[in-house]
Amino acid sequence: MTELAHDRTLTVELGERSYPIHIGVGLLNRSDSFVPYLAGSQVMIVTNETVAPHYLDTLRSSLPEHLDVRAVVLPDGEQYKTIEQVGRIWDALLEAGFNRRCTLIALGGGVIGDMVGYAAASYQRGVAFIQVPTTLLSQVDSSVGGKTGVNHPLGKNMIGAFWQPKAVVVDIATLTTLPARELSAGLAEVVKYGFIRDAAFLAWLEQNMTALRHVEPAVVAEAIAKSCQIKADIVAEDETEQGVRALLNLGHTFGHAIEAHQGYGNWLHGEAVGAGMAMAATLSHQLGWISADALKRTKAVIESAGLPLVAPTGMSSDDFLTRMRLDKKNVDARLRLVLLNDLGDACVSDATPIETLRQLLDDYPRG
Repeated sequence: MTELAHDRTLTVELGERSYPIHIGVGLLNRSDSFVPYLAGSQVMIVTNETVAPHYLDTLRSSLPEHLDVRAVVLPDGEQYKTIEQVGRIWDALLEAGFNRRCTLIALGGGVIGDMVGYAAASYQRGVAFIQVPTTLLSQVDSSVGGKTGVNHPLGKNMIGAFWQPKAVVVDIATLTTLPARELSAGLAEVVKYGFIRDAAFLAWLEQNMTALRHVEPAVVAEAIAKSCQIKADIVAEDETEQGVRALLNLGHTFGHAIEAHQGYGNWLHGEAVGAGMAMAATLSHQLGWISADALKRTKAVIESAGLPLVAPTGMSSDDFLTRMRLDKKNVDARLRLVLLNDLGDACVSDATPIETLRQLLDDYPRG
């Protein structure tokens, strides 16, 4: 696409399946954000009831008139990230007679992106799709890397596939309609990148958190670009999470347990990850891996992003362990946790004694 001065383009390097991440303001209004990545003339936009009134017409008007453009509007919320809702996408594609050269466009947050990606991966054994993330969390995390799927009552994202998009189009202007709570949930994934791989980025976030929470465009663009670059590099190295990609799950083993136990949507994903990162950092300190000062700094960054540090009231250690044993990173029934060697340096470990983990869960503050 022809870039404007404020645009940034990164690339997820996956050989023949490489794709761009376009970041800028006003990209939804530009046909060249989408046209180069369409497989044919059939386009199905999938969005939700919250996003549709803001951006569906804008996206439709950006697509050439000769295309056959349809739309599916799903209910909004993590509790609707189900195979039944993906079925509505399949139904719409079949009823419209869409073929293997159709393209799906995911217009929304991470729930929409994950479901549309799974629908694309499985419809006629795989069709093209484009990610148009409209929340900070999806812009810096779920839209990049090709993880798609739905939740199961017993575990988050347990049914799905790896299926890469043809492009990711990040229009920063969509964040102007994002509630503050959702913005903070997205910041959980942003600070995660600093914790796992880039101490300098973490220090930058500490200095710029107020500007980020006020959605100052230049600062937000920098945070999104840096986050996406770190994730793109990790995905290029380990697309299907056989090794280093698991580091992207810092806080997620605890966080997914919270989400599943509390009921999807009651705690936002980023809120659960925020608390989960604080728990992982606390365990890292108890194991002697990070200093008390590093733990204090970790919690301060999480709190400054507007995220919780405590676990839910009424969630027992057994509740945590039951859910955590279903985590996808586990191998041969051994719990694998992402922990911190230092700020900016994470690792995956299955060496934590279950007694140590249980003691952490027993003692960890609830609220």
